[in-house]
Amino acid sequence: MKTHDFGWALSKLRCGWPVRRRGWNGKGIFIKLQVPDEHSKMTSPYIYIDTTGLRSNNPDAPRSCVPWLASQTDMLAEDWEIMEVRHG
Repeated sequence: MKTHDFGWALSKLRCGWPVRRRGWNGKGIFIKLQVPDEHSKMTSPYIYIDTTGLRSNNPDAPRSCVPWLASQTDMLAEDWEIMEVRHG
């Protein structure tokens, strides 16, 4: 499967796609761009990480949605791909 750099990932986020790094520890997690609407408390777009679908043997691993900041490693990585979110 072809992977991409962080610039590609940002462009996909801006189009509404969830993306992830193939090299991340933990399957089922991804980032997404949140664009505020009239009901939001936030006034500017931000990226968040969704770990609600995390598949892990660790029962204490967090499963939530929280704001996310890219690390140097994330920004320089070339293993970004679209996250196919499973429904149901």
